[in-house]
Amino acid sequence: MRILLITILTLIGFINPIFADETKPVLPSEVGIVEEIKYQDTNEINQTETTKQEVTIKVLSGQFKGSERIVDNMLTGNPAYDINLSKGDKVILHVEPVSETVATAEDVDFFIADIKRDNQIFLFTGIFFFMLILIGHKKGITSIVSIISTIALIFFMLMPMILNGFCPIASSVLVGILSTIITIYLVGGFNSKSSSAIIGTSSSLIFAGALSMLAIYFAHLTGFAGEENMFLYTARPDLSFTGILSASMVIAALGALMDTSVSIASTINEIYETDNSLSVKQLFKSGMNVGRDIIGTMSNTLILVYLGSSLPLVLLANNIDVNKFFNLNQVATEILSALIGSIAILACVPITAIIAAVLIKRKSHKNKNEIKLDKIDIN
Repeated sequence: MRILLITILTLIGFINPIFADETKPVLPSEVGIVEEIKYQDTNEINQTETTKQEVTIKVLSGQFKGSERIVDNMLTGNPAYDINLSKGDKVILHVEPVSETVATAEDVDFFIADIKRDNQIFLFTGIFFFMLILIGHKKGITSIVSIISTIALIFFMLMPMILNGFCPIASSVLVGILSTIITIYLVGGFNSKSSSAIIGTSSSLIFAGALSMLAIYFAHLTGFAGEENMFLYTARPDLSFTGILSASMVIAALGALMDTSVSIASTINEIYETDNSLSVKQLFKSGMNVGRDIIGTMSNTLILVYLGSSLPLVLLANNIDVNKFFNLNQVATEILSALIGSIAILACVPITAIIAAVLIKRKSHKNKNEIKLDKIDIN
């Protein structure tokens, strides 16, 4: 298990430099602290009333540490774009060179990118990991390793592959399968139960990828369902945004598919260990019975995840004609994403059930034959 994990992570390490996006180097962002704020009312050219904050910032990191600069921060009254600052707030500074040679703080311009929030992220991540280990013990530790591995696969393999022109759908399915292998073998160990869950999840991922392409094609989805897509299009108009949408559908369904397949495979394995006289057909029926109980909650969970993330969009339905609302590109995208994930879960149940029944039964027969052969050799 350790050899497999090391091999895959090493492979990612070699692949990443090859796929790395070669862009012009830029100065890293820095951390600053707000020391003083002065307010000034202004009128923009379009007659929109705004408030300008003249913010005195002290740089706390990097080569310009200790330097101070007055930075303008415009408040337009739109909470989506305004950065409301108070004295003592820590901020992230975008650093932009004004000359080819950057030697002092006078050779760069500072802009306030946003408020510094990573400390809170680290805090809640620490709480999550602590509770995972406290409750899960050894399984909790392997879960942390699998989570980190999945994040590494997405950031250091999937992202570079898509940005360098690889098919987003194929890339997401490949990364999903690698993540499944690492996660399930780490948590469940090398056995027929884990292998069944991996095959079931991988097959369902491929099915979800094909289904997403059909949905995007027939529903004429554009792949531009949010502001971030437009920003990405501005930077990289060469990318396939329908492909990226399909890839996001595959990755979004991955966790629920793994959960479903592991639950079914584990149940069939436990049933067979209790009564190893059961046939493949009986084991398959048991797996399907468990699967029927799972699909209701798992499909509901997946749909609730999409609804929760799109709650402002749902609330918008109160002000728009219903027929128009459900045909909006963004609304149709969210609905079809949830449905594709749910359909993939439905397909995962019989696939995993039959594979687990066959593999677990065959593994048991193989072990019995090996024991018989050992007894014959001893005699």
